[in-house]
Amino acid sequence: MSRYYELIEMERDQAFRADSTLETALSIPGESRSRMVPPQVACDSTWELVQRVFLQQTQNPPRMVVFAAVDHGSGCSQIAASVAQTLTGKAPEAVCLVEANFRSPALPRMLGTTNYHGLTSALLEQGGIHSFLKPVYNSSLWLLSSGPIAADSPNLLASDCMRRRCTELRERFGFVIVDAPPMARYMDAFILGKLCDGVVLVLEAGSTRRKAARAVVRNLRYSGIKILGAVLNKRTFPIPERIYNKL
Repeated sequence: MSRYYELIEMERDQAFRADSTLETALSIPGESRSRMVPPQVACDSTWELVQRVFLQQTQNPPRMVVFAAVDHGSGCSQIAASVAQTLTGKAPEAVCLVEANFRSPALPRMLGTTNYHGLTSALLEQGGIHSFLKPVYNSSLWLLSSGPIAADSPNLLASDCMRRRCTELRERFGFVIVDAPPMARYMDAFILGKLCDGVVLVLEAGSTRRKAARAVVRNLRYSGIKILGAVLNKRTFPIPERIYNKL
């Protein structure tokens, strides 16, 4: 196991002992005040997450998964993008990254593309889903950005058209990664979770409160949405990197 993160069985973690629905948590290193975590470490952590969530399940493995943080600012979009990029090297079929975060969209800027024509467009206009997609990594990774945002855009996620578009995405891609807004504030990810195969929670080390995380877990359980795992992001380490390198 990498010295930069640890795989936590959440039912053994005291923070969640009162509610053991979280199956696994992967701590993906972030930036500390004193040093940057080496890029290879973040890649290793993402690969571990991809294996646990997508590749190790032999029966009915999840193909369409929502990534959602408990609170704002937890790095969920970055993790979703990293997972999608990692999957492109392992999946025989193309991968689609969907920005369903109408509250604070970030993926087009992160991936160096535009937000013209996207999910909102696909939910309001006619045409096949392919006409709203943007290639971001050869023909292996595609982005369905949020598209133009309006005040009532989140209401589109509960429409029949959204259900049909999800079916199109399943038919076209091997894996679909859906980036959703925080679950402690909005219901969007719960709506999306019912259309997908499950949810991966993103928690921020030192920031996400246990009470908020437990409430999200209870609501997911009540809604019948499967929790595929949890990512502990932005974890820092009290021991300097030069000492870790000697371990």
